[in-house]
Formats: sequence, structure tokens, C-alpha cells
Amino acid sequence: MIKQKTILWIDDEINLLRSHIQLLEQRGYIVETATNGEDGIELVKSKHFDLVFLDEMMPGIGGLETLTAIKECSPSIPVIMVTKNETESLMEEALGSKITDYLIKPVNPSQLILACKRVFEAKKIASEHVSRSYIEEFQHISNALQSELSLSEWIDLYKRLVEWDLELDRHPDVGLQQSLFDQKRECNAAFGKYIERTYRSFLETENREIALSPDIVPRYIFPEVKSGKTVVFIVVDCLRYDQWLMMEEILREYFAIDKEFYLSILPTATPYARNAIFSGLFPADLAKYFSDLWSNIDSDENSCNRYEHELLTSLFERKRLQLKSEPKYIKILDPEFGKTIESNILSYLSSQVIAIVVNFVDMLAHGRSDSQLLREIIPDEAAYRSLTSTWFQYSSLLGMLKTLSTQKNVSIILTTDHGSIRCLRGTKVVADRETSTNLRFKLGRNLKVESKHAFIVKHPQDYRLPSVSSTTNYIFAKEDYYFVYPTDYHKYLQQYRDSFQHGGISLEEMILPLVRLRSR
Repeated sequence: MIKQKTILWIDDEINLLRSHIQLLEQRGYIVETATNGEDGIELVKSKHFDLVFLDEMMPGIGGLETLTAIKECSPSIPVIMVTKNETESLMEEALGSKITDYLIKPVNPSQLILACKRVFEAKKIASEHVSRSYIEEFQHISNALQSELSLSEWIDLYKRLVEWDLELDRHPDVGLQQSLFDQKRECNAAFGKYIERTYRSFLETENREIALSPDIVPRYIFPEVKSGKTVVFIVVDCLRYDQWLMMEEILREYFAIDKEFYLSILPTATPYARNAIFSGLFPADLAKYFSDLWSNIDSDENSCNRYEHELLTSLFERKRLQLKSEPKYIKILDPEFGKTIESNILSYLSSQVIAIVVNFVDMLAHGRSDSQLLREIIPDEAAYRSLTSTWFQYSSLLGMLKTLSTQKNVSIILTTDHGSIRCLRGTKVVADRETSTNLRFKLGRNLKVESKHAFIVKHPQDYRLPSVSSTTNYIFAKEDYYFVYPTDYHKYLQQYRDSFQHGGISLEEMILPLVRLRSR
């Protein structure tokens, strides 16, 4: 049985409102009245009300003073101010006191009922609208999957999926999360097949419409340098598009934001994707031209990016782009160091290019795999997004960006090297002891895995990947699979199930935001 809503109406001319009160009662509301602020405050203290209508002009304690007292004893109660006065200063004062809505006298019946609906049924109405809209969108996406999509169409489809993720976060009661999850899984299955068919052609195309990892600096940083601007280039390791949108909400106050997308190379892992960004080279070329560096790069992600500064400097020299001073490179691994950089960020602008790598999101993804506490804090995708937002609000990165937002001749480019996917299904892989340890891709000799779960690359040179020997091959996990060895299979299957991983093929790992932040 639905409980009746109770309304308190405080007005010194309550007798003139009897017809309105009767109308509310006919609609099923329970209405109590008070003729002054003091009585209204006492009623709120002694009883539960779902809504208060409050007259702004009353003898004795006025409406705004009554409002303050009501909010002190019942902060969450919705209050609708009823006033003859529509002055801007009054509305600002009332809104600052957290009124839910206001009505202008004389109040007509339709306004009254609509105001109640906004308070009592807004969530229900919004949820019904979301449900109808998503059901319609579900069909559009399903229809799109039946056709051959281009990369730009895949990007558009992924954007829509992520936007629905965030919309359903705001309406958790509509019960459509499982439907969206299933559809995302279906999309990733189709995207994996698409990448298998087309990825090699992207590598062979010189003037790509959509950038790949090695294109980032030449395409987005070089033009800013040539125009004489100082460039702050920020790479947030392992940042997904949904997490970026949480950050974007916070940054809109400080910046105008231009957003594009690029496609990460394979493997979508730090040793390959981020080194490709800073060097402007595909991994095979990096191993060829910087063999001394590549020989020291292994699959340990804590040590594989020790040479980003050298690679970035070399990229400018190779392209004969003269800088006023050598690029500055900063890697932020801990909050204390981040705060030091935040305090001194303006001093770094003496360099024309400042590259900043922020590792928090990647550390969070890896930490969740190893920590039961973090798994409890981040039980699902929505919590992962929310925690990213909380971190960013209090991070040194946001502090730096706020400071930089005041600098007119500074261009800020922010992106990531790869995303991550929540891995829920294991697939068995047979490999030797020399095989790399990543759960989403493996490099080794004579690797064996079910082809429906992985993209198997037998000739690495065709995909601009380095080979250790003639028998070297790569495998990339598709969808939300992760690789597990036959030895102690069930132990490791359980250990890594429901962890965020990267290195393979998925929309979340490969389709990445690249944004320009312009001072307002």
C-alpha cells in the first residue's frame, strides 16, 4: 500500500486557500496548516511532512527566517516558497537557502498540482522517460550491429553506450543495468571481430582519419608548438572514457573543452601504447631504432617507461622541430610529489613543452586486483567511476589545471594511453615459461588459445610488433576474457575474475578520449 504524502501549508491567509487545500486533499494528499512561522516550525519539529508550502510575507517571523529554521531541524524536507515578490534579490536569497521551487501568487490549481508532481513524482517520471528512451536506443544499437560499421561509427556507438552507463547510474531503480551490460558485451564481441578484420589496414594507412597512438604528438602537440604556444601535455594512465566524463563535469567550470577520440595500438598496455605516444613510433620501429632502450623494456609496467623523456626529446629532434628549450617530463606516482608539482606548476612553463604522466587510475586498477578492501569499495563499474571522480576532486592534477586555467598562452592537451575492461571470463592458454605475464595479451612462442576468445597474431611484423625470434607470436584477449594457464587453472581463474585489466581488444581499452582544455 502506497503511503499518503503529507503537506504542511504555512500562510497567514490560510483561510483564503481553502479551495486549494481541498483540491490537494481530493488528489489524495494529507494537508495540515499553520497561520504563522512559529507554529509551522513547531509542527515540523513534532511531525513528519513530505512537503512544505511556505508564504514568503508573514507577520512575525517572515518566510525566509522560517525557511532557515525548518531546514535546521529537517534539512531534507522539500520547501516551495509562495510569494507575491518576484525580485531577483529575493529569489537569490531563497534559492541560497535551498528552496525546492517557488510559486507566484495568486497560485492557480494547475501550478499547484504540477509543483507537487515535480516534488513527489519527478524521480518516477524521469525513470519512466529513461526506460522508454533506452529501450528505443537499445533497438537502434542492435540494428547498427547488423551493418558494417566504420571506425568513426564505432566511436559514436561507444560514446552512446558510455552515456547510457552514466544515465543509468543516475537512475539505478529502472532495472536496465543488466540489459545494458549484455548489450555492451554484444558490442564488444562485434568490435573484436571488426578489429581482427581492419586493424592491419589502419597500420598501413599513412594519413589516418582517426589517430593511432604514435600520431598523438605529431598531430596534436606539434601544431601548438609551431604556433608559439607553451604546451602542457597530460597523459592519465589507464583512463577510460566514462572516467573522463566524471572529470569533465568538474572541469567545465574552468575550461571550454574540445573533445576527440583516437584508437590505441595493440597491445593496449603501457610498454607498447605509451611508449608509442612519446616516441611517435610503432613498437617494431621503436625496437629497431632504439634497440638499446627496447632491450631494457620488459613487461614490468613499473619499469617499462623509464625512457619517455628521451623518446619525446628524440621525436622533436627527428622531426626537426626546434624548441626554445628541452621538453620537461614529470611522472606523478604519489600524492606528496603531486602536491609539490602543483605548487610549482607555473615555474615549469619556462619550458615550451611540459609532459606530465599521472599514474593514479592505473594504480587503482592494479590495486583493486590485489586488495579485497578495494574490491569492496569498487564493487562495479559505477563505483569505479565514482571513485575516480572523488580522487580527481582532491587531486594535485585538478589543482594544477585550475592554476593553468588562468594562463592565456598555454595550450593543454589531456589524454590517456589505454583504458581497461572488467574481466569476468577466463580462457585457457598454453605457453612456455618465457611468455609475458599480462592477462590480456601474451607474447611468446607457439601460444595456443581458443581463437573465438583471442586475436592470434602469428606474424608480428605484419602488425608492426617486435619479435624475439622467428617463432614469436602474440595473442590478444577479446571482449572481457583473461588468460589463465592450465596449471592451477581454477585457482587463478578465481583470483583474477572481476578485475580491471588492459592489453587486449575492447571498446573500453582502445577507444580513448583526447581533449583540448581552453581557458574561459
